[in-house]
Amino acid sequence: MFLATSRYTNIATSTFTLPDGRIISYVQRRFLPDSETLTTLTEYQVTQGDRLDNITARYLGDPEQFWRICDANAIMQPTSLTDETHIGQRIRIPLPQGG
Repeated sequence: MFLATSRYTNIATSTFTLPDGRIISYVQRRFLPDSETLTTLTEYQVTQGDRLDNITARYLGDPEQFWRICDANAIMQPTSLTDETHIGQRIRIPLPQGG
């Protein structure tokens, strides 16, 4: 259902049957991993104008893997890692493994 690089690859799916008999498939809830259990590749200091997709492409080789950096920093909102209030802060870049 999902690409191997998707954050949802290993998440179970379920179905719900509507009263009219139609079946709706959905992905069950994804829980964030404990960020302390993820191995850090490096840390990056946020500068003005940074974008998470560019940082991800640089360190993980694929801008669509931004969710791995969010997981490593226990962040639900990706833009909050590089917004103006976080300039100068360091963010963890995890090893590009796991799902």
